[in-house]
Amino acid sequence: MNVLITGGTGLIGKKLVHKLRERNHNPRVLTRKKTNNPDEFYWNSDEKFIDPKAFENLDSIIHLAGANISQKWTAEYKKELFSSRIETANLLKDYCLRQNVRINSFISASGINYYGTFTSEEILKESDGILKQDFLAKLCDEWENAAENFSYSISHRTVCLRTAMVLAKNGGAFPMLKKTVDFNIGSAVGSGNQWMNWIHEDDLVNMYIFALENPEIEGKFNAVADQIPTNENFMKALAKTSGKLFLPVNVPSFVMKVAFGEMSSIILEGTRASNKKIKSLGFDFKFSTPEQAFEDLIK
Repeated sequence: MNVLITGGTGLIGKKLVHKLRERNHNPRVLTRKKTNNPDEFYWNSDEKFIDPKAFENLDSIIHLAGANISQKWTAEYKKELFSSRIETANLLKDYCLRQNVRINSFISASGINYYGTFTSEEILKESDGILKQDFLAKLCDEWENAAENFSYSISHRTVCLRTAMVLAKNGGAFPMLKKTVDFNIGSAVGSGNQWMNWIHEDDLVNMYIFALENPEIEGKFNAVADQIPTNENFMKALAKTSGKLFLPVNVPSFVMKVAFGEMSSIILEGTRASNKKIKSLGFDFKFSTPEQAFEDLIK
């Protein structure tokens, strides 16, 4: 299949492009840099421009573009979090309509904070909807609505993967967490009782492939691993796997709020999400427990 990818130079995008080629697909990457690579196509969302050649004989689009959520949310950065996800999706839609493009699937990233950011014993399913209206819930809702706009006249089906914290060796939150543990200062944060939804980078890439290659996959899916630990147990497991100390004194919530502002909510709060829906359709996780993921990423 000819697959157009936004965010193809990012953490997950690079691995996805490589895996697509291994499986004899033809990935095309939208990039802000003009290159001579025949598989890369220039786009500039600020200028509302995409190279029209990117849409020729296109089968599917995978939309991964989005500014990093783990930075302090100033008023200006909040706008970028929205525009980098939703306005880019709308730009793709406009070009598809302009060029009368019809595709088999539009597959979009989304966030596990769709339900809202809070802590409870509830295990969230895709059918639960938004349970707490906050900034991330609004962001994810509009993100998914932008994807749904493709289903009416452009794409045969749409898929949104509500992605948890991605554990990756060379990017995301894991290297920072590993560094604290390596210095023997790994500890729980806040109460330590908040749940830590997570997924290994390889499982997430495989889930995008699964969604692309299986035409019965449609709708919203939680992209989370089987075993969801509390923050305290997550950090204990990381310290143990690393052969390092775990400090029994938690980092106070106010320290995180001073350091990260509103963004600290995604560190201090968390409710478990279920992955039964994607598993019921045949997807198998390679990394089901944090310990399995840590063993792979560390050793």
